[in-house]
Amino acid sequence: MAKRSAIGKLASAKTKRKFADELSSHTSLTADEVSDLFPTKSDREELLELIKIVNSDADDKDKKAELTAKIGKVGSAVMKIVRKFATGV
Repeated sequence: MAKRSAIGKLASAKTKRKFADELSSHTSLTADEVSDLFPTKSDREELLELIKIVNSDADDKDKKAELTAKIGKVGSAVMKIVRKFATGV
């Protein structure tokens, strides 16, 4: 794999920050918490897939079915979110 250039690293950092800022405006998480919980591109893609399922127009029964079918794609995001909000349980 090729090394990322300095410009590539800056662009990547800016993209991650923009994602964190945008997501934090729609959740109770701060931008720093989003960055800590979902540091990689694949983490963020997984989170977005989870959000798409949860916020879809489908009824809860269909959402549960889709979550079950896609748990391998969204399971890590679910665990990170639950760990963040269910501390001490």
